[in-house]
Amino acid sequence: MKVLFINSVCGIGSTGRICTDLAQQLEAEGNEVKIAYGRKGTVPQQFQKYAVRIGTDFDCKMHAIQTRLFDTHGFGSKHATKEFLKWAEEYKPDLVWLHNLHGYYINVEMLFDWIKKHPEMQVKWTLHDCWAFTGHCSYFTMVECEQWKSHCSYCSQLRRYPACFAMSSVSKNFERKRKAFTGVKNMTLITPSKWLADLTRQSFLKEYPVEVHYNTIDTSIFKPTPSDFRERYGLQDKIIVLGVANVWEDRKGLFDFYKLAEMLDDRYVIVLVGLSEKQIKKLPKNIKGIQRTNSPQELAAIYTAADVFVNPTYEDNYPTVNLEAQACGTPVITYDTGGCRETIHTDSAKVVEAGNVEGLYKEITIR
Repeated sequence: MKVLFINSVCGIGSTGRICTDLAQQLEAEGNEVKIAYGRKGTVPQQFQKYAVRIGTDFDCKMHAIQTRLFDTHGFGSKHATKEFLKWAEEYKPDLVWLHNLHGYYINVEMLFDWIKKHPEMQVKWTLHDCWAFTGHCSYFTMVECEQWKSHCSYCSQLRRYPACFAMSSVSKNFERKRKAFTGVKNMTLITPSKWLADLTRQSFLKEYPVEVHYNTIDTSIFKPTPSDFRERYGLQDKIIVLGVANVWEDRKGLFDFYKLAEMLDDRYVIVLVGLSEKQIKKLPKNIKGIQRTNSPQELAAIYTAADVFVNPTYEDNYPTVNLEAQACGTPVITYDTGGCRETIHTDSAKVVEAGNVEGLYKEITIR
């Protein structure tokens, strides 16, 4: 069987690693596998045999500019998509497995037109967020959920990913997605959490079967991993409060960590992994910033060195960082948002109401 994955990245980031894990599994079972991806990023050497780039860095930039001006994320990249579909037509996959289609790299209308012309193909689509059935945003609050049920006529997140700073096309996007994504003959939707499955079943995607497949992690890598991390950063005598994200922003709880830093005494140090150079320069003195690492082994060592892992995320599906920290033997404290509660698998892990920084503080300091 020929399998074609389509995702924003290949072999890096959470969704990129999910795709390559599945690719390796399917290849071991005797299948031929390719991963089409669009975003800039170095594909790790061992996964380059799967990788097929959709478009170029320039194509992504133009799609992003179009989104910033006209709020048409997912409807750009026409030339890049046309060339990719020529390749896909020759590859003739038996199974197309979609993952993140947002990311400024593919035209979803053209993609689904092609899919509908091949009803013999099996199609799976793993939804990692809500973007597929909203007019703009990737996540929303319950108040915004009610607006979404009213055809997404308004979105309070217009200036957040995928950000638009000019003309809103929320209602039009919603209808274009509805038309494009419905009517596929042989498609199954997969979500990594019951929370997202429930929302999906309420959306215009309700015509498709929805399966919940929890994301897994490689426990041969994410396990207690001794290292010199504390010595390297001069943290031998500190209680380390760790946070990890691919991109740190408001919705990931960055400013909640700033509040925590003001509350914790000098016995504690907060370590945040995944910050940009610009963010690191602005950190308070009791927050140690580390740039993003694509080495899972290095990340496992950092998890192990920490005394507690804190995930104050306001929007999340099924955060694997919670799983990784627990697998490394580190207690987890997470906000009760999205599917976060579903990631709790140890007695030492705690769930706190979203926005309750005082609750985070209490859970950290009673340990």
